Amino acid sequence: MRVKSKILIIAGSDSSGGAGIQADIKTATCLGVYSMTALTAVTIQNTQGVKSVVSIPAKEISNQIIHTTKDIRPDAVKIGMLHSTQVINEVYKSLNKINIKKIILDPVMIAKGGSKLITDQAIKVMKKKLLRKVSLITPNIPEAEVLTGVKIKNKNDMIFAANRLIKFGVSNVLIKGGHLKSNKLHDIFVNEKEIKVFSNKKIITKNTHGTGCTLSTAITSFFSCGKNLKKSCELGIKYVNSAILTNPKIGKGHGPINHFNSIDLKKIFR
Repeated sequence: MRVKSKILIIAGSDSSGGAGIQADIKTATCLGVYSMTALTAVTIQNTQGVKSVVSIPAKEISNQIIHTTKDIRPDAVKIGMLHSTQVINEVYKSLNKINIKKIILDPVMIAKGGSKLITDQAIKVMKKKLLRKVSLITPNIPEAEVLTGVKIKNKNDMIFAANRLIKFGVSNVLIKGGHLKSNKLHDIFVNEKEIKVFSNKKIITKNTHGTGCTLSTAITSFFSCGKNLKKSCELGIKYVNSAILTNPKIGKGHGPINHFNSIDLKKIFR
């Protein structure tokens, strides 16, 4: 498989390998994209929950971004876990310096087990500064509720919340509908010109750890290769649904999905 493009991933780690920067690297690699990283935090966790979070100094996060991109210029940037005001400010300044236009933000706020991963003040700074900087934001329903103050109970609420995010300065929004109780899963893409609902049958499984990280990186990967944002969302959703369907059932809690579902090995390795 040849390298199709290059992306920079700014995110926290997951020691269990199912989410965070580990899931991001697996996703990009499996889609033929070269990934560089700027680590924002180290989380000590497994499929049953987060034990602790160790922050990387904000200036060192900035150094990772600037130093790496001076040598290898990415075609797009994916942003995941930004847990503090200082980190968001440094990342924002760094993005201005490197001047990459294609930026996807996954506003990671709550771990699958329910642990909060970002401060309230950091959320305010994210809304004030970062939302205007990115090409697309990909919140799940709890994250969209936190960002907008809208209680989301159905598709219409999702669209209303997405339009509120547009008013905050975001160009494009993809709200993920996995938290709604329904047999159908609706992910909704919204900008000022259109609304696109991606509907799929909901796969019933506890093994969905890392779906948000994986989806945003898959979208970034397709976007970096020249697909438009709506098509990148469509292809990213298909990749994640296949990864959920073929999950390897690892761990005692919320297990990871199968990032390798896109790979078809044509060589026999001895």
